[in-house]
Amino acid sequence: MNAEESREIWESLGVIEDWLQGGVRRRREPPDFEALSARGEAARAAPAPGPPVADSLEAIAREVENCRACRLCEKRRRAVPGQGPASPLAMVVGEGPGAEEDAQGLPFVGPAGKLLDKMLASIGLSRGTNCFIANVVKCRPPNNRDPAADEQAACLGYLRRQIALLRPRAILCAGRIAAGALLGSAQGVGRLRGTWRDFEGTPVLVTYHPSALLRDESYKRPAWEDLKLFRERVSPRP
Repeated sequence: MNAEESREIWESLGVIEDWLQGGVRRRREPPDFEALSARGEAARAAPAPGPPVADSLEAIAREVENCRACRLCEKRRRAVPGQGPASPLAMVVGEGPGAEEDAQGLPFVGPAGKLLDKMLASIGLSRGTNCFIANVVKCRPPNNRDPAADEQAACLGYLRRQIALLRPRAILCAGRIAAGALLGSAQGVGRLRGTWRDFEGTPVLVTYHPSALLRDESYKRPAWEDLKLFRERVSPRP
């Protein structure tokens, strides 16, 4: 529709409005029909928006590496997005990077990580083939303190997107912080472990963090029971 046609319609509508309101003609300031017509032409000539860009692990990793959403970015050496295959059987979620992880940009590579690898191998899992490993927060908290609630909230969107992309058969929550972030529970591991729970449709099993096993060997037996239960859920189906 050109400017002249728009003006004629505007004047006709004004006559109708005045008639409906008593028949007295009122003065109105006409809009800039030339500018309106030009904007309409430009909108029609603009290319249609393309399809939404699909999410990916690589895109999430880039966002994590550039993230400034919370104070943890200020002292990190490297962000730690996660590690593992794109189509895993299982996923392990821990608390956050420690000193070794902060230095290498990889999750669970210190002493607790070495123990985790052995634990996973005992039930046929490996970060190299069928298990993705990530943390609630992607940057190291200073002095390995617990990540604060707002720091967890700033990072949880990345973890949620990773889980949606990976679609693991089950998630193993390692420790109290991971369990609290995914399950919204303030209970300790001792109360949460041993029972299957749910995070947005994905089965979740809580167990002790490998660092807890290094500090207290009495946790090893219940952790092994948790691993056997986890194996039943994620083992390849015949």
